[in-house]
Amino acid sequence: MSVVSAEFLSSCSLFSPSFQKQPRVFRRSNRRNSPPVLVAEMVRVPHVLTVAGSDSSAGAGIQADLKACAARGVYCSTVITAVTAQNTVGVQGVHAVPEDFVGEQLKSVLSDMPVDVVKTGMLPSEAIVQVLLQTLDEFHCQALVVDPVMVSTSGDVLAGPSILSSFREKLLPKADLVTPNLKEASALLGCPQIQTLADMRSAAKLIYNMGPQHVLIKGGDLPASSDAVDIFYDGETFYELCSSRIKTSNTHGTGCTLASSIAAELAKGFPMLPAIKVAKRYVETALDYSKDIVFGNGPQGPFDHVIKLKNNISSPSRKLVFNPDDLLLYAVTDSGMNRKWNRSITDAVKGAIEGGATIIQLREKDTDTRDFLQSAKSCLELCRSHGVPLIINDRIDVALACDADGVHVGQSDMPVSVVRALVGTEKIIGVSCKTPEQAEKAWMDSADYIGCGGVYPTNTKANNITVGLDGLKKVCLNSKLPVVAIGGIGISNAHSVIEIGVPNLKGVAVVSALFDTECVLTEARKLHAVLSDAAK
Repeated sequence: MSVVSAEFLSSCSLFSPSFQKQPRVFRRSNRRNSPPVLVAEMVRVPHVLTVAGSDSSAGAGIQADLKACAARGVYCSTVITAVTAQNTVGVQGVHAVPEDFVGEQLKSVLSDMPVDVVKTGMLPSEAIVQVLLQTLDEFHCQALVVDPVMVSTSGDVLAGPSILSSFREKLLPKADLVTPNLKEASALLGCPQIQTLADMRSAAKLIYNMGPQHVLIKGGDLPASSDAVDIFYDGETFYELCSSRIKTSNTHGTGCTLASSIAAELAKGFPMLPAIKVAKRYVETALDYSKDIVFGNGPQGPFDHVIKLKNNISSPSRKLVFNPDDLLLYAVTDSGMNRKWNRSITDAVKGAIEGGATIIQLREKDTDTRDFLQSAKSCLELCRSHGVPLIINDRIDVALACDADGVHVGQSDMPVSVVRALVGTEKIIGVSCKTPEQAEKAWMDSADYIGCGGVYPTNTKANNITVGLDGLKKVCLNSKLPVVAIGGIGISNAHSVIEIGVPNLKGVAVVSALFDTECVLTEARKLHAVLSDAAK
């Protein structure tokens, strides 16, 4: 156990025997007033209830809690304790919600919806604290996370000194976790500003003695610290949790976000320390992603909890709606062919696009993941500059990491419905099909197109069963999705494939015909001319 600072202990006016840890009264128990349900009838989703203030700039408070919980994959209901007028400059006004209406909100949620974890933020009055405690005595939950919001990150006071006694004597003894920052910890203890890690350990122990089961002192504002260090104390051991200090002014709402993220992980069933570690990694990632985004004119902006805004801003040419006509000349890369002709993936893609390829699929089976991801990012930049969609074959992880336009999967890969849940509604999903039944399922699972083949024998896939032109036509006639034909197709037979005369056959996918040649650009131009003529 780390040694705590004796000097710091003596400086705290509230360090006295009366504030030694007392036996806890708040206990986990089975929920009451919930009707019995059959497990097979419904899916239980982890549920966090946040009791906090509303932030009009949506960076902190209720809005941060909602976004963080959504990003962490749990449901979040809300009880609003105050409405604030604030922006990136500061807080211009605070309007507390009457305590009886706070109580009405609490009972409305808790009497109807099973809640796993309650997380508190801004509690502007002693009366509201009392209403909260009374309601928690009536409707029990698994855990209570208390973020003792008193001062905003910009320095604006959100809860006066009169509420401190309620926090110390009534709320903290009920808490499974309390997450004060340095200013809040000093206020709770009535001591000078915390200056060192030893002070943080001392503060954690003193706050623990007030009753919570665990204490997390957030050290993001610790002077002269190169890293962001938090101190976690469970009554026996101190843990230093370090993360990189992100150089950004977009830190508004980090405390709310961390506390609600921890609550989310607890709701999923994580133990306390792992929940905190996962939540810290999430906040660090979101901060790093958002570090150069401009949200307002003030000194402190919010950050992007969902880690998506910058992608949309930086890629204005991105195609958000799938166009079936993009399937006309579908170019599928091959790592072996690239090595044979001493070409990089990017060079191969560049030649295909300049020759008329209308969509690109990266199928790099033998490429190291790190190299594949780097190449995918380069190819995506190239594709976006030409308005050509980029699809990743099989590798959903790479597609998500580089923000590709979509993925293509086979029948033995991850189910399309699961892929859709992972990549979202705006991404393109293609699936390989050989039968009308497979095509029907692809449509039901919300794929955007199907790849049908092999039409002819091909050397790019071993033991690949061919369907021929008759099989291709049968699938097309029974498919509600646009179709691209694949397998053994080149300049000599592409015209015959398109000429089967089925409206939803939109193009051909080729591998060897483009990439197992000396000049990709030249072959792409020839093939594009043939397909365009056939399509007419």
